[in-house]
Amino acid sequence: MSVKKIMSSPVITIDMDDRLSTVNEIFLKNKFHHLLVVKNNMLFGVISDRDLLKALSPNIGTTAEKSHDKATYNKRVHQVMNRDPICIEQHHSIHAAIALFLEKDITCIPVVDKKKRPVGIVSWRDILKAIQRPQVPKID
Repeated sequence: MSVKKIMSSPVITIDMDDRLSTVNEIFLKNKFHHLLVVKNNMLFGVISDRDLLKALSPNIGTTAEKSHDKATYNKRVHQVMNRDPICIEQHHSIHAAIALFLEKDITCIPVVDKKKRPVGIVSWRDILKAIQRPQVPKID
């Protein structure tokens, strides 16, 4: 089975100069944990919900919150993102994706075309769902 069959597509991307407040809004509205970071439609990085939480002040939303805590929302994506992500092309097998997950200890793999433009994203959950699905027998 190819990565194309299990990847999430289309993907929501974010620009390198967007603010973390924008990232936070996207994560709050959607049920995913990674955003692909692009510049001129080319993939440059990945930012996860964990990256966001590490970058924001722990005092946000508490009685201890100060103006400098809220200012952490003004950081830019390029200051926090993981650069040069491990990628895969959509024609590769899910076994190739599994090998990358295990070898690189990552939780998502951007799916790109030959020009490194994002076309999808695969998470380890996508792999598990694909493995769990019963295979439909082929009728000859």
